[in-house]
Amino acid sequence: MDLNRRHLLGASAAGMAGALAMPTDAARAAPLTSMLGRDATQYGVRPGSPDDQTKTLQRAIDEASRAQTPLALPPGTYRTGLLRLSRGSQLIGVRGATRLVFTGGASMLLGEGADGGGVSGITFDGANIALPTRRGLVHCLAGRDLRITDCEMINSGGSGVWLEQVSGEISGNIFTNIALTAVVSFDALGLSVSRNTIRGTNDNGIEILRNAIGDDGTLVTANRIEDIKAGPGGSGQYGNAINAFRAGNVIVRGNRIRNCDYSAVRGNSASNIQITGNSVSDVREVALYSEFSFEGAVIANNTVDGAALGVSVCNFNEGGRIAVVQGNIIRNLLPKRPIGTAPDDDGGIGIYVEADTSVTGNVIENAPSFGIVAGWGKYLRDVVISGNVIRKAFAGIGVSVIPGGGTALVNDNMIAETPRGAVVGLDHARVVTADLLMEGSQRYAQVMIGANAVRK
Repeated sequence: MDLNRRHLLGASAAGMAGALAMPTDAARAAPLTSMLGRDATQYGVRPGSPDDQTKTLQRAIDEASRAQTPLALPPGTYRTGLLRLSRGSQLIGVRGATRLVFTGGASMLLGEGADGGGVSGITFDGANIALPTRRGLVHCLAGRDLRITDCEMINSGGSGVWLEQVSGEISGNIFTNIALTAVVSFDALGLSVSRNTIRGTNDNGIEILRNAIGDDGTLVTANRIEDIKAGPGGSGQYGNAINAFRAGNVIVRGNRIRNCDYSAVRGNSASNIQITGNSVSDVREVALYSEFSFEGAVIANNTVDGAALGVSVCNFNEGGRIAVVQGNIIRNLLPKRPIGTAPDDDGGIGIYVEADTSVTGNVIENAPSFGIVAGWGKYLRDVVISGNVIRKAFAGIGVSVIPGGGTALVNDNMIAETPRGAVVGLDHARVVTADLLMEGSQRYAQVMIGANAVRK
């Protein structure tokens, strides 16, 4: 056959014309079957069927996994119970159009050792069926490089995604109406939780946890988290947008957080945590928290508009120490914390710190109690408060002055409209001195006061 240039051009034109003449439905279906992997319908899976399709779906998942190819689920609704992922299993749907509806079981999707597994573009509807304790609608154990992307988790009767000893990525997903927590990770091996939207959970938004204190390194970035309730009550275990517990080297960056019963970000015994560049509004306890047995916290360049306390770096009595609190804007604080917290835990404070901490370059406005507080009784050591702007607080800066406490340096701050005083001494929560910037006021060896600007 003479394959000259004219023949090739003619064949190409004919092929293009054929493609343009394809029916719209066929053109849409072609990429799903030919480009993404095997079409689940070839195994007898039927979109829109009223029947439970667990067995048929499981067969399709297993066959596709053995062939090391993705399984494509066309648009439609599929009723199913527990489905199992194995090593390399890939499920791909059409975002917003492929929907799995739960009919019951311990979880809807279970991966155990499913290294390299992935799920994308699927809506998981839990149908508000209660899950057993410590279970998620999607439940993955001991898997490396798992990816759950561009999915939707709704109406879960437990958590949304539950992970144990997993590395990989949870990104671009939408979580709504989750009975417990949207994303739970225990003992991560290298995890990124990013660009998810979480609305309406009853425990917490994201939990990064470890069974014992240790390195974790999870990245929690660019998520939108709203409407987080403390359903079971408690004094801060629930109602948090992001909670890191015993997990070291976690980075929480660039998240938008709104309307939480307790904290926006709570690091508990989480050393070297970085909480940076988050936008927080309308939270009802401490907005940004580093507490209990930790060493090292950076809380910087966040905005907090509406909280009982903007930043708290505390529990020197438990070994909590070393922090930088820098460049935050904190305003419109609430006078009281929620019911359930300790009765002597005041609200209305911009920043509270205790040990080995630098507090610099922050702007605090509208604090019913204090702009900044350093120390709780004798629990004060090596704190620098410098270069901050404090406006419209009852008192500007409070420093513990009881015997046994360490040293605080207060220097180069701008303090305005603080009727109780610019800098005052404290015995725990109680003011026990006049304004320490006034001429002739009593001096305390542990409070080193430099040049501060004060405007009445």
